[in-house]
Amino acid sequence: MKSMIPNALTALNLVFGMIGIMYASQGDFKVAAWWIIAAMVADGTDGRAARYFGVSSEFGKELDSLCDLVSFGVAPAFMAYMFFLRDMGWVGAAIAIFFAVCGAMRLARFNVNTSVVKGFFMGLPIPAAGCAVATFIAIGVKPWSWLFAAIILIFGYLMVSTVKYPDFKGKGEEIKVIPAFAAVAIGIAVLFWNVNSYLFVPFLVFAVFGMLNNLF
Repeated sequence: MKSMIPNALTALNLVFGMIGIMYASQGDFKVAAWWIIAAMVADGTDGRAARYFGVSSEFGKELDSLCDLVSFGVAPAFMAYMFFLRDMGWVGAAIAIFFAVCGAMRLARFNVNTSVVKGFFMGLPIPAAGCAVATFIAIGVKPWSWLFAAIILIFGYLMVSTVKYPDFKGKGEEIKVIPAFAAVAIGIAVLFWNVNSYLFVPFLVFAVFGMLNNLF
């Protein structure tokens, strides 16, 4: 019975992701983004529930990856396509597919490297990348087509990159002061640019911080 609780939370992640896709198909991108964030919350609780009840299993880990791919890989890619990329024809379709494929590769690499990579995330975690894309779209501002495409491509690439992101558990990748301040400054600047970006800014700051921290 206890094992059903974390698996139910994992499945809830998938349910929220699917609802996000449905809202995106109707053009309601802000609501869709909230559902993607809800999926992230569910994704963050299933592992804790499994450890609390002592019922971690390989089945749960595989289910978690499959649900993550839908909620943070496919759903944001679909949102991006419906919001702007479809206006770019086959190029836009390829960019949306690229993001989803990068998400799948990120999850596959994470699963096979769990015993090797410890104390940090290799590449931007897919929940952060997916929420970054979803919340950026939720702002409702359509930039130049090349800029929008570049943003989707960059977040997709960061997932499969070797950039080290801290897991905030006190071990692993060192958090350097200058990159942290620079990333926060960029986030504040974006917030001043558009106050409606308050959902997007935390994910942007995390993504930028990883790149700057890696350079330093």
